[in-house]
Amino acid sequence: MSDQEDENNEELESEVIEISPDEDTSDSDGTGSEKTLIVSESKEAALSPNDPVAQYMKEVGRYPLLSKEEERALAIQLYEHGDQAAAEKLVTANLRFVVKIALEYAKFGAKLIDLIQEGNVGLMHAVKEYNPYKDVKLITYAVWWIRGYIQEYLMKQYSMVKIGTTANQRKLFYRLQKEKENLERFGTQTVIKQLSGKLGIPEEEVEQMAQRMSGRDLSLNAPVDASDTGSEMMDFQSDDGEIAPDDMVALKEQIDILTNAVVKLKESLNDREMELLEDRLLSDDPVTLQEIGDRHGVSREAVRQMENRLMKKIKDILMDEEDIKEIKDLN
Repeated sequence: MSDQEDENNEELESEVIEISPDEDTSDSDGTGSEKTLIVSESKEAALSPNDPVAQYMKEVGRYPLLSKEEERALAIQLYEHGDQAAAEKLVTANLRFVVKIALEYAKFGAKLIDLIQEGNVGLMHAVKEYNPYKDVKLITYAVWWIRGYIQEYLMKQYSMVKIGTTANQRKLFYRLQKEKENLERFGTQTVIKQLSGKLGIPEEEVEQMAQRMSGRDLSLNAPVDASDTGSEMMDFQSDDGEIAPDDMVALKEQIDILTNAVVKLKESLNDREMELLEDRLLSDDPVTLQEIGDRHGVSREAVRQMENRLMKKIKDILMDEEDIKEIKDLN
């Protein structure tokens, strides 16, 4: 790992978001299940329907940070004895870092709470795989897994579902990113009509893409905690919220590469695999394993095993593509 990478990770640690927990969150059962790490949508809606991330951050604030000595002791306990209680403490103590990293990707239009959830999965994976006897901090190791899970989520959402595969959809995505201030100032319908005329794309398509991109669930002017520090979410953005030109070019290139790879991939799949790919993995409204099983008279577990084999097949096929290898290396 380079000195620059170490500096970046140290900066991340120094900028961890401090969260002041509300008194009403102290009665949590603290069972350590994944449900306590990632606030469910139903709970978000009940407690704070307009700001699920703020509520989530209050939940995260219940968990104390660890000293270096405490972290190392817990990591050794997990590594040598498989202590799940130690794993839980390591994960919960680092949830703040996931929020900080997820904020870096908020400019791409996905819901911040979804990015945080994906980052949490990456954190849990990192904790599971971490070797405390190697000369690297847990968060330094975990950053790459957190970023990897978030990036994989974005690529899947944008390249296969959100942006779509047509030239019009990709054109709309980037144009609407540039027009977001006008969307707020003049209203969605006005901008939709203007873009429809400029780009020669039906208003319905423009509106659909605008709706897909309207999933931001947090005001950037929202305070990060209840203290008087005045810190706002916007303070933790890496820039002014716009996608930098180099980021846009890189994302577009990756989308094009993945789109072409998916086309090639489909040519190698049988009918059952295509059904799983289209109806479950790539669908905006994926069917359940049970639903697919009922269609063919097989058990849910049989479909799960089939899906696992398909995922391995997809990975093997895509990793044979040189361009895909380059994306993997970049991530």
